[in-house]
Amino acid sequence: MPLRRDDCMTKIQNVKAPLDFTAQWVHEEAARRLGVSEDALGPVRLLRKSLDARRRGNIHYVLTIGVGDEEEAERVGMEWPFSHAPVVVGSGPAGLFAALTLARAGARPLVLERGGPISERQMAVERFWAGGPLDPDCNVQFGEGGAGTFSDGKLTTGISDPRVAEVLYELHRCGAPEEILYEAKPHIGTDLLVDVVRRLREAIEALGGRVEFRAKFTDFRIEGGRVSHAVYEQGGTEITIPTGHIVLAAGHSARDLFEWLYEKGVPLQQKSFSVGLRVEHRQDAINRAMYGELADTGLLPAADYKLAVRLPSGRGVYTFCMCPGGLVVAAASEPGGIVVNGMSYHARAGERANSALLVGVTPGDFGSDHPLAGIAFQREIERRAYGVSGRYLAPACTVGEFILRRFAPPPSEKEAFGVRPSYRPGTVPALPEQYMPPFVCEALREGLMALGKKLRGFDTPEAVLTGPETRSSSPVRILRGGDGCSVGVPGLYPCGEGAGYAGGIISAAVDGIRTAEKMTNYA
Repeated sequence: MPLRRDDCMTKIQNVKAPLDFTAQWVHEEAARRLGVSEDALGPVRLLRKSLDARRRGNIHYVLTIGVGDEEEAERVGMEWPFSHAPVVVGSGPAGLFAALTLARAGARPLVLERGGPISERQMAVERFWAGGPLDPDCNVQFGEGGAGTFSDGKLTTGISDPRVAEVLYELHRCGAPEEILYEAKPHIGTDLLVDVVRRLREAIEALGGRVEFRAKFTDFRIEGGRVSHAVYEQGGTEITIPTGHIVLAAGHSARDLFEWLYEKGVPLQQKSFSVGLRVEHRQDAINRAMYGELADTGLLPAADYKLAVRLPSGRGVYTFCMCPGGLVVAAASEPGGIVVNGMSYHARAGERANSALLVGVTPGDFGSDHPLAGIAFQREIERRAYGVSGRYLAPACTVGEFILRRFAPPPSEKEAFGVRPSYRPGTVPALPEQYMPPFVCEALREGLMALGKKLRGFDTPEAVLTGPETRSSSPVRILRGGDGCSVGVPGLYPCGEGAGYAGGIISAAVDGIRTAEKMTNYA
C-alpha cells in the first residue's frame, strides 16, 4: 500500500525567493513568517522549488518550506496467499515498481526482461550510436530500466496520486539526488539513472524477487478460466513456469508482443498518439529567449520550455520531452527503421537544447480499424526514414529549409547547419516530406511558425529538425477491467505506458504500484 506521511508538518507556501537564496535564507524566512526565533523552529526542509520566469525583469523562485517533523509510517507486510509467485514482464518503471510492491508483500516475483542488465545495455547502445549493429532486444527501448533510462529521467507528471511521493522517495533512496523531492520539474539524468535502476533491481532481489535478463515473454497458458502458466525464451530454450498472475508491463515498442496478444484474442484498442521531429537549438539562445539579461549571470539553470498551439484545422502541435543541454539520440528497436528521441545528463551542461515537435494523430488517420493500425502507421514512417539512406543515418534539415521546402546548398559540409545535429551515428539531408505523411508536414510547418510567436527564436531558420519521432506514447491500449485484469483474461494484468495507461516515468511507476495493490488486495 502507499507510504503514508503524517500531516504534522507546518507548510509555508508561495515564498518568493531570490535566485541566489541559501539554506540560511530559507531558515530565516521560515522564522520570520512564523514569528518565532530560528532556534525555536525545529527541522526545516525545502518541499518544493519552482522557477517563475514569466516576467524577465522579475525572475525568482517560488518555494514551499516545511517546518517540523514528517515521519514515514511503516509498510505493513503480509503473506502472499497464492501457491505460485507472480511474473512481471518488463523492467521499466511500471514493472520495477510493481515488482517492488509485490516483493514487499512477500510474493517473491519473477521479473522477465527481454534486454540485458544496465551495464550490458549501455555497451549495446553505445556500439549502435557509434555506427555498430542494432541489437533488436537490447537498445534504447529494451533492457533494464525501460525506454525512460535513455531519455533524461524526467519526473514531471500531471497526475495527482499519493503514490507519486512514494515513487520519488524510492528513487531518492536508490541514489537519485535529493532535489527530486522538491523541484517542480525534477529530473535525474541518464548518467545517474543507470545506477538508480540497478539499485531498484537489487532492492527487489533483496526482498526475495528474481530478475531474469535476455528472457523474452512469448506466451501464457489458461486453465480453469484464468492464467495458469507463463512462457518465456532464454538462451534458445523455452521455459514454462506455473503462475496465476502476470503483470504485463512491457513498453510500447514491444510490437511483437502486441501482435501475438491480438492473435490470442486479447482485447486491444486503437489509441491516439503523436508523431513528429526533434527540433534542436543552441541552449544559450533558449536561455536568452527565456531569461533575457539574466541569462548570462550563472544564477539560472539551463532554460526549458513547453509550447502548444491549436491550428485552424483542429490539429494540435506541441513540444514534448524538452531536453535542456541535451542530445538527440538514435532510438530504433527494429531493423530497417529509424526512430529519434532526446536525452540529457544530470548537469544539462551541453551546448544544444532539443525537444520533440509533435502533431497529434488519431485512429481516423490510420486508414484502418484494425487494433494495431497505429503500429503500422508508425512503422511506415520509420521505414521510409531508413530508406532515405539505407542506413541508421537520420534525415535532417534546417527549419529554414523545411519552411521553404527546398535545400540551399551549403558553402561547405562544416557549415551545413547553423546548429550541428547531435544525433549519432550521423544525419543525411532530407526534408520531412520524404518520410512523413503530408498532413503531418503541413501541420508541423504551420505549427513551427505559430510557436515562434510564443517563444522568440523558436522558428529560427538555423535550428535543426531531425526525424522521425514516432514513439511518444503507445498506439494501442490493452483493455482492462476494474480489477486490473485484461478483459476476458483473469490473471493477466496490463499496466504502464506500453499498455496504454501511463505517459511517463512517474505515471507508469504509479500504475505499476496500483496494479500490484490490486493483486494483493491492498487497494
